[in-house]
This record gives sequence, structure tokens and C-alpha cells, in this order.
Amino acid sequence: MLLAALFFVPLGISFYWYYGLDSVRPAASVQKGELIVPARPLPQLELPLAHGGMTAADFLERTWTLVYLAEGPCDNQCRDRLAELRQLRLALGRDRNRVGGVLLYSGEAPDLEWLSREHAGLIAASVDGAEARTGLLPRFGGEPDAPEALLRAERVYIVDPNGNLMMRYDAGTALKDIHEDLKRLLRLSRIG
Repeated sequence: MLLAALFFVPLGISFYWYYGLDSVRPAASVQKGELIVPARPLPQLELPLAHGGMTAADFLERTWTLVYLAEGPCDNQCRDRLAELRQLRLALGRDRNRVGGVLLYSGEAPDLEWLSREHAGLIAASVDGAEARTGLLPRFGGEPDAPEALLRAERVYIVDPNGNLMMRYDAGTALKDIHEDLKRLLRLSRIG
């Protein structure tokens, strides 16, 4: 009996600890953002750039991409969020080249001087065209989200190097949470 207790008592304690005590059970997931399951492949479209010209059809591929949707010419709140996302990419250290930034806007283009001065590597493209409105923007939202609502929601999205939309963060999400998720993705990923 003593020998059986020596093996089964620790096993019973561990089962009780894991299944009986909610405070010590690990969380179901560790990501801070909303994981989009299944990941949504984004269409390859050429979009008009803010400074003229067109994007490449595969501009959302090859690197991990932080995408920010905005309405209008990028007000102060938009500018603050873009500055935070730039700082987030810089905080990645040697992995910062694996992450790109994209601003998809509707309406009036952002101030080009400000864009070139503050966000030299940022791709700023208009989503006012019919293909973008019907093919690209609906992929970012759920069923109830209209394109206008998506542009006002001020969400940040992560697109993987294969062009799949995989995570989203609501407007109030702390930059630290996005940074932790992105660091984890880059550490575990062999692509991008």
C-alpha cells in the first residue's frame, strides 16, 4: 500500500491542482490579439499609392506586415497610432526588417511631406477603388462590418508573409501586447 501511495498520491495531487484549481491552470491561449481562424488569404491587387504610382500586386507578401486602416487624410489619432507602430517595428531590433508597415486609407490622401519625413518605409495606399472595396476590405472584417465601419474602427492587423490575414487588434489594444505577439510570431516563424 505504501509503495502504491508513493506513485499514485503525487499523480492525484497533480490532477487536482491542474483540473481543480482554476487559478493555477494555464490560459487557453497566449496571444493578446484576436486570432483569425482560419487565416484569410488576401487578394493580390494593385492599389494607388499616396505619392503616385501603384503598389505591386503582392505588396502584402514576403514580410510580416502591420496593416492599419484609416478614413480620411490621417488625423492626429491616426498619426499617433502610426508613430506607435513605427516604434514597435524599431523595438524588434534585428528582426525589424522582417516586418513592414502598410496604411490603407479612404478619401483624401495623408500629408505626403509628413509621410516621407516620419514614415519613409510605410506603404500608404488608397482603398477607394471598386476592386479594393469589394475584394480587399471585406476580407478584413467579419460579416457585419461594412467598409466604412472597418475604416473607422482603427484596428491594427497582422498579415503573414504568404499574404494571409491572421490577427487583429482593436483600437484600445496596448502596443506592448502587439509587440509581445509579434515577437512570438517572429521567433516561431521560419518565413518572412
